[in-house]
Amino acid sequence: MVKKKTLVAAAVILSSIYLTGCGLLGSNEKKENIDPPQKVTYLKEDGSLKELQHQSAQDMKKEDVMMTDLYLIDKNGYVVSQTLPLPKTQSIAKEALEYLVDDGPVSNMLPNGFRAVLPAGTEVRSVQIKDGKAIADFSPEFKEYKAEDEKKILQAITWTLTQFDAVKKVELRVDGQPLKEMPVDGTAIDPNGLSRNIGINWDVENVVDITNTRPITVYYLAQDGENYYYVPVTKRVSNNNKDNVTAVVNELIKGPSPSSELVSEFMPDVKLISAPVVKDGKVTLNFNKSILGSFEEKMISKNTLNPLVLSLTEQKGIKSVTVEVDGKTNLVDDKGKPISETVSRPEHVNTGSF
Repeated sequence: MVKKKTLVAAAVILSSIYLTGCGLLGSNEKKENIDPPQKVTYLKEDGSLKELQHQSAQDMKKEDVMMTDLYLIDKNGYVVSQTLPLPKTQSIAKEALEYLVDDGPVSNMLPNGFRAVLPAGTEVRSVQIKDGKAIADFSPEFKEYKAEDEKKILQAITWTLTQFDAVKKVELRVDGQPLKEMPVDGTAIDPNGLSRNIGINWDVENVVDITNTRPITVYYLAQDGENYYYVPVTKRVSNNNKDNVTAVVNELIKGPSPSSELVSEFMPDVKLISAPVVKDGKVTLNFNKSILGSFEEKMISKNTLNPLVLSLTEQKGIKSVTVEVDGKTNLVDDKGKPISETVSRPEHVNTGSF
């Protein structure tokens, strides 16, 4: 039986720092600000203490802040982006990696249940970007992680750096030496560089014939009380279905694996009643009425629409989505607000305002 849960739509924030900016699809609500501690202290390699000054959200001017997606690990072990305000610097890519270090500057900004992914004490010595590749050089402490975190570290670094337009691939180095494989569990590293093609939060449950499948990434929901956020999951789908758009929709309807701790608002009787149409970066989908949360009001839940748009815009060449029901687009969201005929991917995914 496909795992389904009803999610409570509420205005909540994760325990972190959020400034006004681009957020979840259709959200124009004011973001609540929570001030972080002024200083973060951590132990350096030589045994000395390094103190980092961190201005409060109220003290920092908007032009001095860059909202940045940091891929962290949640309580269920998933690698998930959280959008946090980082002081704007000339090397925002390097700074983003520094905020992935355990006991580093991110420590007092972490949402509840989340942890940093890189070992404590790791220094990001440099991040050089050239010809679409980011070369990240770490100190030896980078190697001091648990084997079960190895793939999560690869995914977190790669997805964090590739959020920047100038970065398509990532190369990892320790003490200036390129890594051919990860140091603890021996995961191979492509010598040409890592891209988002490595996937994230892999789910291969019930996949029998891997050779006749290909990967796609879809978004499900994780729920913690009234708080929820979007989790990317890479699954394998049959090569017999040549259309990636239909494959993505089918996986959303199918829902997450029962053992995943993830949830979905897609009902199992949701169907496409005509083939998807892709033109000029926009995909048009025509569903039956089962996708609606309310037939009378023609309401589609944000927790149905958002994962759909996030998942489809992971596909190459797709920038926006139009949702039709029985060929019509006059839909509204949970709060009765009209949904734009064409919905684009948000600049940031999990901003803490829902």
